[in-house]
Amino acid sequence: MSLRAGVAQVAVTLGDIAANLQKHEEYITAARDQGVEVLVFPELSLTGYQLGRQVPEVAMQVADPRLLALAEKCQGIQVVCGFVEEATPGEYYNSAAWLRDGEVTAVHRKLNLPTYGSLEEGKLYTPGSALKTQEINANWSALSLICADLWNPGLVYAGMLHKPEVLIAPINSAEGVVSNEFSNPQNWQTNLSYMAMTYGTPVMMANRCDTELEARFWGGSQILGARGEVLARAGEDEVLLVADIERSDIADARFDLPTLRDANPQLISQLIADT
Repeated sequence: MSLRAGVAQVAVTLGDIAANLQKHEEYITAARDQGVEVLVFPELSLTGYQLGRQVPEVAMQVADPRLLALAEKCQGIQVVCGFVEEATPGEYYNSAAWLRDGEVTAVHRKLNLPTYGSLEEGKLYTPGSALKTQEINANWSALSLICADLWNPGLVYAGMLHKPEVLIAPINSAEGVVSNEFSNPQNWQTNLSYMAMTYGTPVMMANRCDTELEARFWGGSQILGARGEVLARAGEDEVLLVADIERSDIADARFDLPTLRDANPQLISQLIADT
């Protein structure tokens, strides 16, 4: 049993929702033509990243007609895209929307908001407070974490306790935003390969490939198999990545390294309570 996975590595126009929506529609059509069942766009793919005081201007509620119109384009395909979510006036989240058959079927709100280096998300957004898996289809489920969520091992551990088949990772990673000594391309590769191998879970990572203000987004989007092997990887240009993920490979990897079976959350909870 296999899942055809797709990752859209795209350039995003800062603050131009209409232009970004049009690009999303083009990639959704192309992915559907290739039989893709789940397609992942980068973090904040509908708005761009360095929004500053533009956040209220580009924010959308979940029932926004523009988001629902995009969902109408997602007939027979699960699509994950990034947007600024308005919950209440002045309360904004860096969110990922799950779209299918005209509906927003789920929303993940980023939990770990980086506010270090040149990153200022903690000044702009409210942190999320929930982790859950989302059904791709009757046989496949996924956990979505957004960018810096994957740099908190506790969040990944807690999410993987739900035993999703796939880990979805929309990111916005630019060179040098943490420090000149911290290599985003190299360290993301290490992190993603470790997560895939440790939990026996394929990973779908979608990054951008453009320059926004002074930030250069380096691309490198990829689909990893359950042992951390690369099934498809992008360079620095816009591209639709497609790869087939085999359920039997996940079973074999988790049998060989039973991280999830032996996770022992009760013990971990007690050890944390005792600190």
